[in-house]
Formats: sequence, structure tokens, C-alpha cells
Amino acid sequence: MKNVKIKIGLFGIGLHTYWDQFEGLKEKLVGYQNIIVKRMEGFDVDVIDAGMVDNPQKANTTATLFNQNDVDCIFLFISTYALSHNVLPLVQKTKVPIIVLNLQPEKAIDYKKFNAIGDRGKMTGEWLAYCQSCVAPEIASVFSRAGIDFYLISGYLDETYVWKEIKEYIDAFRIVKTMNNNRVGVLGHYYNGMLDVYSDLTQQAIVFGNHFEILEFGTLKKIREQVSDDEIKQKIEEFNTLFVVSEDCDYDELKRAAQTSVALDTLVENFQLGSLAYYYEGDGDPNYEDIVTSLIPGFTVLTGKNIPVAGELEIKNVQAMKIMDILGIGGSFSEFYAMDFEDEVILLGHDGPAHFTIAEGRVGLVPLPVYHGKPGKGLSIQMKVKSGPVTFLSVCQNGKGEVYLLSAEGESVEGPTLQIGNTNSRYKFSIPIREFIDNWSKAGPSHHCAIGIGHKSATIEKLANLLSIEHLKIC
Repeated sequence: MKNVKIKIGLFGIGLHTYWDQFEGLKEKLVGYQNIIVKRMEGFDVDVIDAGMVDNPQKANTTATLFNQNDVDCIFLFISTYALSHNVLPLVQKTKVPIIVLNLQPEKAIDYKKFNAIGDRGKMTGEWLAYCQSCVAPEIASVFSRAGIDFYLISGYLDETYVWKEIKEYIDAFRIVKTMNNNRVGVLGHYYNGMLDVYSDLTQQAIVFGNHFEILEFGTLKKIREQVSDDEIKQKIEEFNTLFVVSEDCDYDELKRAAQTSVALDTLVENFQLGSLAYYYEGDGDPNYEDIVTSLIPGFTVLTGKNIPVAGELEIKNVQAMKIMDILGIGGSFSEFYAMDFEDEVILLGHDGPAHFTIAEGRVGLVPLPVYHGKPGKGLSIQMKVKSGPVTFLSVCQNGKGEVYLLSAEGESVEGPTLQIGNTNSRYKFSIPIREFIDNWSKAGPSHHCAIGIGHKSATIEKLANLLSIEHLKIC
């Protein structure tokens, strides 16, 4: 499932009285708005630009325009002083999140050049092009009294901070919309006894809006039985393209994993899945054991193709992985492996699936003589997350049933890791690892988390605000 495209409604506000008083003012302000449109379109969004709204009639027609185009959010550009009665009815009629842009054209007025104009009338017109902050409190007051949630970005038009904030909001809206359209596969059953992993699907659907498709391993088995030899051959070729296949991998194991991988692709296509959580043991049935011990390569392929997959039926974590995947930063399935108090790093990894797009180089496909804590043996992934900044994310649920987000920012660093046929990386944080693991654990996540590249806690904070849930950041 591809990420959905965001539709943004954009309108500017100004005072109609000014246009006849100050020649060229309206044209100048519209020009600033056009700059905003072009910059926003660079973020791969559709912008519905309603132009300048300077009277209540235009407010009503703009609300209709936005509703007809089914916009996901609205950006309001304060171009100069304007009346709030041109804003309130529009926002009331659209009922989508609104971000107020309190942006003046430059970092500061050039006072010397400004005062040299001499003509006080012309000087007033020049000043009004910088008068955005005059109306910000008025709009905020009206929204507050009307019970309308809003977000405010203050700065100047070409400021890096401003466009970072705008980009983060757009990313957060994209997550909300994609999650709302996502179909999550639930294949198999929980790992028996992992109480922290057990999830409330109803509450997850309420918060994120996604659909859960409960799937049977029997469906996968039936599909797998119909896979052709040519399909298996093509999948092995794909493995060799995506992975560094160890010489120790038995060809029969590769065929087994390839057959399962082809079946998984078909399962995902048939049910239009955008993510999936799974676990099964197949105890006592060799046909099912054959499937469940050959899943990791195929699920790794899917994860790297924007269909994140979490093992042990960790539904909360696959939600976190999907959020990171939508951001384009990976989201690899992970758990804590060890603490290194000499180097002040923590090791995290898992026996798969892995998000190979964020690996340091190509990932290795290697044989495992035993899946620890699980039945059988088969192929697994050896991978390190590429060095640089990273974000940890967990989707959590507290004792009141409330869903919330937990994040931390750190760095994936070089150094020795465990070559045991698992994803395995070393992470350093701005706080001591003892403090990190204590604070992270006390925040209430399950023992899994999703790891993505880059620092994205600011975007996660905005996402939590849009979802009206709590976000806790450890560091």
C-alpha cells in the first residue's frame, strides 16, 4: 500500500479596506502567498489555493471549495491585519485541522530604508506588509472561545525553522491519512505468555482509524501450495539482489523460503495489506512447521517494500513501524539485547523481519540452526542499522486503555555487534544508558520498539497532537 497524497487548503486573509488605500499592497501580499504555495507543492501535496479571503462572502465560498475538494487540513496565511469574522465561519464549516501561518516577509524591517521613503502614506502601506502578528492574538482568542483547536507557526517567509515546522505538520497529516486507510493483517496468534504484547484492536482502530484483517495460516498454506517452480526461481533471484546470501545457506532452505515469500506477496495483494503482524508455531503439523520456519526472508522483503511486518503478533509495534515507514525512515522491528557499560551503548536487534532499506550496506541472509524461543530452524537476517541519528518509537497502551506514543532520539554507532544471524546495532543516547533503560521501561511500552533513521520526535509530537493522544519523549 502506497502512502496517500495529502490535500491542503490554503487561504490568505487581509483587510479589504486597505486595497484602495495602499496601491500594490494586495498584489504584494498575494505574491507572498504564491511563494508559500510553491514551497508546499515541493512536499508532494495537492494545494487548493483559495487566494485572498477578505470578506465573509469569500469565507463561505472558500469553505465550500475546501469541502468539495475534501481537504485534509487548512493552512491560514496571515498576510496583514484582517478581521476574524472572515476566518471563524470558514473554519467552522470545514471542520479539519488548521495551522495558522504568522509569517512576515523578512527577518526584520529595514528601518533605514523604510524611514527614507518619507511619504507617511506609502510608509504605512509598507508597514502593513509586516503586520501579521497584529491579528495572531485576535484569531487565537476567537478560536479559543469557539473551542477550535489550532496550531500556530510564527516567523518569516524564508526561515528554515518555519519550513521545518510546516514539513513536520504535513508529514504528520500524511501519517494520519495513511494510517486511516491502512489495512493491518493479523496472521496467527500471540506468542503465549507475552502479556505486554497483547493488544486492544478496537482501541487501536479508534485512535488510528485503520482496519484489522484477521487472517488464517490455512489461507497462506493454500496459496503456498500453488506456487510454481518459476516463481520460486524468480524469488531466489530477488533474494540474491536484495541480500548478501551466505554460502552456508542450503539451496533447499532458499527454495523453502522463496516459496513462502511468493505466497506472502500474494496474501498481501489479495487482502490489500499495508502492514502485518504474525506468529504461529504449527506444533504437530509438519506442513505448517515448514511455513513458519521459512517466513523471515519473505517478511523482510515485504518490510523493505513499505509493508512492515512485526513478529510475535506485536500489533502495537507494527503500528509504530508503519508510522516510521510512512515517514520514509524505515522502522525496523527491535528489542533490547544487552547493555554495554564500557562504551555506554545499548544493543538492540531481533531475529527478523528487518527493514533492509536502513541497513549499513546490504543485509546478510544466513542460516540459523535454531530460532531462539521458537520452533525449528531456517534462514534469518544479519543487519546493522546505518550509522547516524535514529529515533525509537513505541505505540503503547496504559492501564486506563489509553493509547499513547513513546519516543527517544539517539545515534546508531560503529562498534562490535553479535553475529548471530539477527539484526543487531549499537545505540548511544544523550543520557547514560542506565538512565535511558530505566526511563524507557517505566514509560510503559512493550519490550519491542521500531527504529528509524533521523531524528523525528518533533513530527511524532505533532502526530500525537493531531490524534489527541499523549506523547512521551525520553531523550
